[in-house]
Amino acid sequence: MKSMIVLGINHSSYHDSSAAIVKDGIPIFAIAEERLSKVKHDPAFPVMAIRACLDHVGITLGEVDQIIIGWQKSSQILKRTVRNVLSRKDPMPFKKLPAFVLRDSLTQYRRNSERMMKRQFGGNFVAPRRIDHHYAHALSAYVPSGMDEATVVIIDGRGAWEASSIWHGKGNRLEHVETVNYPNSLGLFYATFTGFLGFEKYADEWKVMGLAPYGTPGAVDLSPFVSYGAGKYEVRSDLLLLREGNREYAGVERHLGPARNPDAELTQADRDLAWAVQDMCERVECDFIAKAIERTGSRNLCIAGGVGLNSKANGLFLQKGLCDEIFVQPAAGDDGVALGAALAPSFEAGVREMTQMSAYLGPSFTREQVRADLIKFKLPFREVESPAKAAAELLAKGALVGWFQGREEFGPRALGHRSIIADPKPIENRDRVNNAVKFREEWRPFAPSVLEAHCDELFESYQDSPFMILTFPAKPLAKEKLAAAIHVDGSARVQTVREGRNDVYFDMISEFHALTGTPGVMNTSFNLKGEVIVNTPFDAVRTFYTSGLDALVIENFVVEKGV
Repeated sequence: MKSMIVLGINHSSYHDSSAAIVKDGIPIFAIAEERLSKVKHDPAFPVMAIRACLDHVGITLGEVDQIIIGWQKSSQILKRTVRNVLSRKDPMPFKKLPAFVLRDSLTQYRRNSERMMKRQFGGNFVAPRRIDHHYAHALSAYVPSGMDEATVVIIDGRGAWEASSIWHGKGNRLEHVETVNYPNSLGLFYATFTGFLGFEKYADEWKVMGLAPYGTPGAVDLSPFVSYGAGKYEVRSDLLLLREGNREYAGVERHLGPARNPDAELTQADRDLAWAVQDMCERVECDFIAKAIERTGSRNLCIAGGVGLNSKANGLFLQKGLCDEIFVQPAAGDDGVALGAALAPSFEAGVREMTQMSAYLGPSFTREQVRADLIKFKLPFREVESPAKAAAELLAKGALVGWFQGREEFGPRALGHRSIIADPKPIENRDRVNNAVKFREEWRPFAPSVLEAHCDELFESYQDSPFMILTFPAKPLAKEKLAAAIHVDGSARVQTVREGRNDVYFDMISEFHALTGTPGVMNTSFNLKGEVIVNTPFDAVRTFYTSGLDALVIENFVVEKGV
């Protein structure tokens, strides 16, 4: 019987365009456009991502059986969004709408995906089908979770007209329970305060999450902006979206004073506000999710949507006993919508692979390709039989290592295939990597990649965490062994590393453990501040030589500075 090949596409006027290929219900390849274009959160039509998908499978677009786009039609989006805004208890005056609704929707129309596909690929392909954005998010979370039944919760800034939604997955069914419409959006709340604090909205939210533990509990009252209870919440979108002249945050400034200048030094007031934003997000999410679980009756939880990348909140759901098991899709933001879209036809036909997905869905490069690039660049290198052993020895000697192995990760987290790694025990390694490699704020935390067999002895409320998207309280032993990867509040965003799932990364950490007695490494994404994660050997070499890294272990080759 002929295989069914489905191409999933995420493309909107917002961010994180992507493409994914699914064959007979199994994800084969997925990549965000940014990894190829080098534009962070690239919203452009994902021409390069689509071509990468097709090249991986070795087919043309005309050979794809179905093409699914994870967004509603732009005309529907415009009508529904305007109606939602005007029907709220806190409506914006219609004359204010063009600034944040009409512009986005009209841009969406100009970026008509079907028209762009014809322009880039000709007309010899099957007509694309569109599915609802939050449905695609829900599919991306539930279908590859490996769970037979789950409460599925989607929380983001905005979908087409959705802000949050609840679904009940059971076997080969995914039933819609409720949708909370934009602009009643928890993601909008978090993004607005991200911008108010001088960071980039819908991009730098993890900076607020990292800054929050430095704040003072209770110092800032955000109740004028959000109310919640009994599984419901109300976000004051009229305040969050109000603009007056050049003042983008006029509604927030009425309560909190002027927004922070991005170039200004952070103050304790800024840290206090970050704490309040994170705390409010956690409290609203916990209330919303507890009610969602009560309504579906399933204590297994699947999460997607941009707010699903808030690892601190995700860890709380387990610590508070809201759920028994949790699965957060590694590309929980809009890039993951392409995967959900691609999974739709097989799932709807009753085909579902009942194993948890791998995040390693991107491109890889052969030993011959890497060797050819290193020779072309005239770089000194040595070839090793075991890159795991070579990297472990370098780490044990105190080196900061760029680590490039196998297939690239899908999603924003580097999971040991495109990573910068260091010995996590000396706490000064946190500052070394921040100052010499990442060139970023000193208060932003790193994450530990830890051998699964040691996680229970290191972390409280631990559950398997393969995608570095859950945060757990560190036990005393973790604070000793993994000091550079423990945040100021005593928490850690853990990646579980397991034999058979993480390949050479598991071998490397095992070798490092044998040499040092430390069962994990400090891990951060292989990129410089403001850049996307490296994709190709050329990207890795360029980043290596423009940073303070000591060594690069790229497949079976080691490059060291000064050698």
